[in-house]
Amino acid sequence: MKLNFDVEGKSQADPFIFADGENYYLYVTGKKGVEMYKTDDIFGVWKYKGIVCSIDGGYDYWAPSVIKAEGKYYMYFSFVGKAGFERLHVASSSCPEGPFEDPKQLYDEFSIDSHMVKTKSGLFLFYAKNNVSSDLKGTRVYIDKFSDPYTPENNPKEIIIPSFAEERYAPNCKPGNDWYTIEGPFWFCADGFQYIMYSGGCYLDDTYHIGYSYAKTDKTDLKTVDFIKHTDKGKFAPVLTKNAFEEGTGHNSVVYLDGKYYAVYHARDYNRDGTRNPDNPRTARICELNVKNGIIKTII
Repeated sequence: MKLNFDVEGKSQADPFIFADGENYYLYVTGKKGVEMYKTDDIFGVWKYKGIVCSIDGGYDYWAPSVIKAEGKYYMYFSFVGKAGFERLHVASSSCPEGPFEDPKQLYDEFSIDSHMVKTKSGLFLFYAKNNVSSDLKGTRVYIDKFSDPYTPENNPKEIIIPSFAEERYAPNCKPGNDWYTIEGPFWFCADGFQYIMYSGGCYLDDTYHIGYSYAKTDKTDLKTVDFIKHTDKGKFAPVLTKNAFEEGTGHNSVVYLDGKYYAVYHARDYNRDGTRNPDNPRTARICELNVKNGIIKTII
């Protein structure tokens, strides 16, 4: 189901939903800065509020996420700037509507797709970065602990790695090597299980999908958790991929509302003749999730 926006024709790629008080905020990828929408009813109208974070000289702002800590709001995002191609930064605001300012770069290497989580053991950042030393070279999901919202330990642990052909981003990206991509992590817990949902493959391909890993544990030090990648007896088993009415399904966040879990994700419409068009905008959608005993299923 598509979310309902008060503007037409805009993209809402990499949607991150954030609840604060009686309002919900949706932060999305933007060319000139992170863009934001607001509503008091997820299934009502989302109002476009414009750019809430940008850096002088920057462009291509990817996959923002927001957390509230110690009375302030912190946004984690990457962009192309003087430091190079897509480096994770953090900026802060006294209000979820921004502006998010005083940016600090977190890593000096390619790093994207953040989700900051706070537990009794502290702050933990899930994000994606490259691994070129593995046989299956590509982008993978990592976790790093933070001493405060601005300060990583810089000792990331790799937690989700590629294992299927459907997770291949590009063939022969480098001589003799394919490139694999697992990115867009979102962590949540439910009924004694912890889950990390993620995107896999190439966003332009039919095999682009949302998968997940899980762990049955009550550990709050998330770096000590060993997550198990969900499969169907070892076979590729995405929780969401292209269907009869949308394709390019990926990069989701999760919200809990009235006793139900919902995934907010992006996808593209087919052309009217049923063909794919990668130039169609990626817009935000929502679907209910059945989350039980380490299994996530979509209800569409």
